[in-house]
Amino acid sequence: MGLMILAMLWFAFSGGQVTASAPISLTPPPVTTVAKHYTELDFPPLPEITLPDYERYQLGNGMVVYLIQDRELPLISGTALIRTGSRWEPGDKVGLGEITGALMRTGGTKNYSPDELNQLLEQQAAVVETGIGDSSGSAGFDALSEDIESVFPLFAQVIREPAFAAEKLQLAKRQQAGGIARRNDDPSDIASREFYKLVYGATSPYARTVEYATLDNISREDVVQFYQRYFYPKNMILGIVGDFEIDSMKQLVEEAFGDWQTPQSAQLPEVPQAAQKYEGNTFFVNQPQLTQSSIVMGHLGGKFDNPDYPALSVLNGILNGFGGRLFNEVRSRQGLAYSVYGVWSPRFDYPGIFIAGGQTRSDATVPLIQAMMTELDSLKSQQISPEELTYAKESILNSFVFNFRDPAQTLSRLMRYEYYDYPEDFIFQYQREVKAVTAEDVQRVARKYLRPEDIITLVVGNEEEIEPALKSLGKAVETVDISIPSPRSS
Repeated sequence: MGLMILAMLWFAFSGGQVTASAPISLTPPPVTTVAKHYTELDFPPLPEITLPDYERYQLGNGMVVYLIQDRELPLISGTALIRTGSRWEPGDKVGLGEITGALMRTGGTKNYSPDELNQLLEQQAAVVETGIGDSSGSAGFDALSEDIESVFPLFAQVIREPAFAAEKLQLAKRQQAGGIARRNDDPSDIASREFYKLVYGATSPYARTVEYATLDNISREDVVQFYQRYFYPKNMILGIVGDFEIDSMKQLVEEAFGDWQTPQSAQLPEVPQAAQKYEGNTFFVNQPQLTQSSIVMGHLGGKFDNPDYPALSVLNGILNGFGGRLFNEVRSRQGLAYSVYGVWSPRFDYPGIFIAGGQTRSDATVPLIQAMMTELDSLKSQQISPEELTYAKESILNSFVFNFRDPAQTLSRLMRYEYYDYPEDFIFQYQREVKAVTAEDVQRVARKYLRPEDIITLVVGNEEEIEPALKSLGKAVETVDISIPSPRSS
C-alpha cells in the first residue's frame, strides 16, 4: 500500500508524465531461494521428556489420589479409574457393564433427578461423564476453577450415590438394541467383531457381543448389584489436574470421599484368561452386495510386560506406515490393497492379538492374502536393513513427545500403570529398550512370535466376485453366520 501511495504522489508531481529518464519500479527485486530436499533439513533434537511434579497419596479408606497442578488455564479436570469391566459380567447378561456405566450418569443421583443433575451442570458449563469398558470403569469431570467447590460434590455423588432411574434403564436398553440392529451395516465392523470371536472364542469375555436376549435378561437389580460389587474406595484411583491449590483440593477430596467405606465382603474376581479358539483356519462372511473384500488375519498375541515388547514395537514400525514393508510392497508396488496394516497389539493383563489385514477389490483377495503372508515370512527369514531399523526406531522415539503434550496425559498414564500394577516409569523403560533394539532382535522376535501356522484368516466379501476362490489357498473355508437372533416377541 505504501509503494502505491508513493507512486501516485510521484505521478502527480511529475505532471502525469512518465519519462524514460525517471524510471520507477513498484516491485521489489525477487528473492530467489532453492528448496532443499527433506534429507538436507536440520532439526534440533527433541527435548528430553520429564514428568511434571505430582503428588500421590491415599485417603484413610484406601482410595488412591493423584494431584497435578497446571496453571495455564482456569480449568480443573479429574478422572476416576475403577477396577471393574464388562469382562466380569455374566455371560447371559452381556451388556450389563456398559449399561451400568452409562446409567451412573444418565440415571441421576439420590439427591438429584436426571434432569436436575443435567441442569445444575449446564448452568456451570461443567461436564460429568461415566462409563465401563472391557477391563475398567471410569468417571470424569471438567469444570472452571471457580466452580470446583460446587461441581466436585456432584461428581462424587454420581460415583457414590447413583439412582439408576428405571426409565433411563429402559432407554439405555433400547439404544443398545438399536446398535444390535445396525451391527452388520459396515463390513469392516463385521470383520473386526467376528475376528475377535475366532481368536478368543464367541463366549469369551473378550469377544462376546450383546444380543437381544442378553439385554432382556438385565434388570435394574442387576445394575445395582454390578455397581455395588465394584464401586468402593479401595477399588478406585482418582486423578485431578488443573488450576488449584494442593491443600484446598485435598480438603475437597476428603470431604467428598473420606467417609466412604469399603464393604467387608469386597473382593476382586480373577482376571479372565484368554486362549486361541481356532488355529490356521480360513473363514468367510458372504456379503453379495459388496464389490471389495475386508480381510483380517492374525493370532493370539501377548502383554505389554513381555520383555520382547520393545522389539515387537520396532517390528510394527517396519511393517506399518508409509515407509513400512506392507505399504511399500503390497500397496504401492503390487497395487493389491487400498489399505494394509500389520500390528502386534498387546494388552496390559491378558494376551492381546497379532492382527494384519486390509481392503482390496474382490478379484485381488487371494493375491493380497498371499502377498501379506510372504511379507511376514520375509521378516523371519531376511534380516532387516539398517535404514528400516533406523526409520522404525525413530518413528517410535519421536512420537514420545506427543504422549506428554500436557499434564493430563501424564496423569492418565500414571494412573493406568498403577491400575494394572506396572512400574510408574514403564514408559521410560520402554523408551530405553527401544533405543537398544537391533536388527537381530527384530528378526528373533519375528521368528518367535509370528506363527504362520496359527494365523486365522477372515474375509468379508462377495463370494461370486472373489476369483480365484478362497479354497485356492489350500485350506478348507468355513462360513461364518452373522445373522442376528430376533428379539423376543413382546
